[in-house]
Amino acid sequence: MLFLTKKLRVLQQGVDFKQIDREWHWDNFILLQALMATFACYYFPSFTKSLPLYNTTGFICVLLLHMGFSESLYYGVHRLFHSDYLYTNYHSFHHKSMVSQSFTAGSASLLEHIVLCFIMGIPIVGASWMDCASLSMVYAYIMAFDFMRCLGHCNVEIIPHSLFEWMPLLRYIFYTPTYHSLHHNEKSTNFCLFMPIYDALFNTLNPKSWDLHRTVRSGCGDKVPDFVFLGHVIEFDSALHVSFLFRSISSMPCVFRPILLPTWPVVFVVMLFMWASATTFLISFYTLRDRLHQTWVIPRFGFQYFLPFAKDGINKHIEDAILSADKLGVKVISLAALNKNEALNGGGIIYVQKHRNLKVKVVHGNTLTAAVILNELPNGVKEVFLTGSTSKLGRAIALYLARKGVRVLMLTLSQERFQIIQKEAPVEYQKNLVQVTKYQAGQNCKTWIVGKWILPREQKWAPSGTHFHQFVVPPILRLRRDCTYGKLAAMHLPDDVEGLGTCEYTMGRGIVHACHAGGVVHLLEGWTHHEVGAISVDRIDLVWEAALKHGLKPV
Repeated sequence: MLFLTKKLRVLQQGVDFKQIDREWHWDNFILLQALMATFACYYFPSFTKSLPLYNTTGFICVLLLHMGFSESLYYGVHRLFHSDYLYTNYHSFHHKSMVSQSFTAGSASLLEHIVLCFIMGIPIVGASWMDCASLSMVYAYIMAFDFMRCLGHCNVEIIPHSLFEWMPLLRYIFYTPTYHSLHHNEKSTNFCLFMPIYDALFNTLNPKSWDLHRTVRSGCGDKVPDFVFLGHVIEFDSALHVSFLFRSISSMPCVFRPILLPTWPVVFVVMLFMWASATTFLISFYTLRDRLHQTWVIPRFGFQYFLPFAKDGINKHIEDAILSADKLGVKVISLAALNKNEALNGGGIIYVQKHRNLKVKVVHGNTLTAAVILNELPNGVKEVFLTGSTSKLGRAIALYLARKGVRVLMLTLSQERFQIIQKEAPVEYQKNLVQVTKYQAGQNCKTWIVGKWILPREQKWAPSGTHFHQFVVPPILRLRRDCTYGKLAAMHLPDDVEGLGTCEYTMGRGIVHACHAGGVVHLLEGWTHHEVGAISVDRIDLVWEAALKHGLKPV
């Protein structure tokens, strides 16, 4: 949960898709333990049935056996796994995860899991041999063992440094996430299982362990992002598409998954809580050209943006996020689809007009969105049918195409708004803009650009073979088998992106919405203007070329 832990992360970089895929089967060790327990119950039924529910002596015994035998044995075996042969063939897989996570604890070879189960079984067998074991002892020890391993790998320093200052001996009794992270990055130190005393005894204790612990706990490692993308929730599925719920699911494009249906009542309750929330949540981040890019999310669902009584609250929320970014020192903040809705805030212009001294640059990113849509159009197109034609994007697309000699059928009932846009075009190109009021006008045009939701009965007017380009959120339904449908405008991030492990809504890996990419380009170019309100048609080609120059690629 980055919004809670961002100041306590040991390593600041994110977890990328490669690490997520590598740790996909992190739960294998749980299956192995279950199989071993089943084997024990089957072949030694009298033993398992004879165990009492609780025995205090057993807990003391298992603790002493763990500290005396399991810890020292693990230390020796762990160092052995760092020898050339065992490390290359077995243990290196575990160490490929540079940014350790709780999932990393279970990411290891079968041999390592078997050895670990044997080490974990010594105290249980020992307590049983001394006739003081109990069922609660067995379950408590195994659960505590697995919990401590996950704790050490979690990359979030939850143990206060003041605890060790109050009782210095405690630092040798149990390890911390900071302590274990040093082993992943400096492999010749900090070999212990849970107790650093064995590293101290055998001179493998990393001298930076306690100073780094103090630094992380003080929050000094938290970095101010250069760029923030301010997103929002679309519907229940996208609300569940966050890495702190299901890391595996969030690493894939957001689609309807029946397995998530039982969680919907919980999401509904959370939605009611979020409605009253005044907090913007940090949900993901990545690094590009040594600059930190973060995604913050407004805790509002898509349908809430269309409730008249919610308008002021949502605007206040967006405004607070912009002011927070400005106070932190963020350079660019880019607004997601509904956060820059024309009816809501005029494409973000009200914030710039209200706060004249903003240092952070507010960007709606629609210039690049328009560029992406325009560059998707087939070469030589002569006519397009455009819905949502008087919106920010619709206006820019219509004016751009008119200048290129393309006839644009602009669907709008408002003659006044149409004439305002038509007059913006050079006189010699105004004839290329044609107002239409019905969908029937597009029945002979195979290039539809959809900027407003269209119903099935409206789609039927498109001729067979039509391609629907679109910039409407959410995307229109794919109902025509004889037609093709484009996705929302998007771009591939550059290849040198690091730490990206979450897919953005329905986008594939490494792909972001064009408005997100537009903010990235704004930062990389170092532009000092706000990109709000109406789209500058003259800048469409400029922004497109800048995006390609910086390694962003069309989908």
